[in-house]
Amino acid sequence: MESSNYRDIFLKHQAQTTQFPLQLDLVKAEGVYLYDRFGKSYLDMISGISVSSLGHGNEKVKEAIKKQVDEHMHMMVYGEYVLSKPALLAQSLVELLPQHLNCVYFVNSGAEATEGALKLAKRVTGRTKIVACKQAYHGSTHAAMSLNSETYYTQAYRPLLPDIYFADHDVLDSVEVIDNQTACFVVEVVASEKGYIPLSSAFLKAARKKCTDNGALLIIDEIQTGMGRTGKMFAFEHSGVEPDILLLGKALGAGMPIGAFISSYQNMQVFTDNPILGHITTFGGHPVIAAAALAGINELKSNSWINDVHVKEHLIRKLLTHPAIKSIQGPGLMLSLEFDSFDYNKKLIDYCIEDGLITDWFLFSTNRLRLAPPLIITEKEIEQACEIILNNIKKITRN
Repeated sequence: MESSNYRDIFLKHQAQTTQFPLQLDLVKAEGVYLYDRFGKSYLDMISGISVSSLGHGNEKVKEAIKKQVDEHMHMMVYGEYVLSKPALLAQSLVELLPQHLNCVYFVNSGAEATEGALKLAKRVTGRTKIVACKQAYHGSTHAAMSLNSETYYTQAYRPLLPDIYFADHDVLDSVEVIDNQTACFVVEVVASEKGYIPLSSAFLKAARKKCTDNGALLIIDEIQTGMGRTGKMFAFEHSGVEPDILLLGKALGAGMPIGAFISSYQNMQVFTDNPILGHITTFGGHPVIAAAALAGINELKSNSWINDVHVKEHLIRKLLTHPAIKSIQGPGLMLSLEFDSFDYNKKLIDYCIEDGLITDWFLFSTNRLRLAPPLIITEKEIEQACEIILNNIKKITRN
């Protein structure tokens, strides 16, 4: 079928989320590159929004998927069946985490992880008040979207989940909103859609203390930061603040769709009674996806990619110097470049795509350019990416 026919089908029959989709006609991906139907390569500097941390086409992950497909695919995940890959994946995650985070509930996405965690917090505490940070993003499903403080994204879908309160990002006094009526405080260690703005350890410690003192649960959202992107397996490790519930997604699946919320075995037991089947999902913990995720964790543990993150971050910061770049924010390989306006940023993004480099902006910081390449990116590829960005900044400046 001709490429134009696929484009017509895409535009006619596949739901769009903007009125200006990129329409890149991609047919292949390998390493840090995507390839279109015409053979043009694109350096992927966003990893499908922090998903493809191992790059595209990792051989160990593909081998694990193929082997599992030959054994079996879906049977019934939540029920009475014991399936090896989800069980081994849960064990592998638990071994990486603090002792109290010893029970894993697999779902299909980060947003589903948020949904399950909110239900869990309500059941464990018997409370309904939920606190989140302003300009945080935890998903687009109804309850997850209710944690979004920006009415532009929520006003069309009201009524939202009730009893939602907001703390100011990284403002210590704002944790006072957490009280003895609070079920949970949901927080990102790095405000991912605000422009990869990290929270201070002081704020996280204040929130942890406030939750502990009031019997509320601390939910840390590592859907974008988890699996090594900040230079540690989990971003909360930098501060030493441990969550009561951890949210994972995106990179956890090594390119396959998955999410998880992780808590104590004692907490998770509330889903087994009154009502029975307190949280269910048809495909959560799918054996093929679990096999991919397990292979991905093994790859992260057996290679130096996480240890190399800060060296690569330093190189990007060193190379990307220009008066048009107002600041560079973010830890590890999740960085944002600040420009004067969205118009400038969008023009730069479009020019970069024309020159074979894919990047993007942020929901709450449209004047910031997103850099979240696969962890496997080499120094030579970083130099290539930075050269494209700088050349196009100079091009815009000349014009």
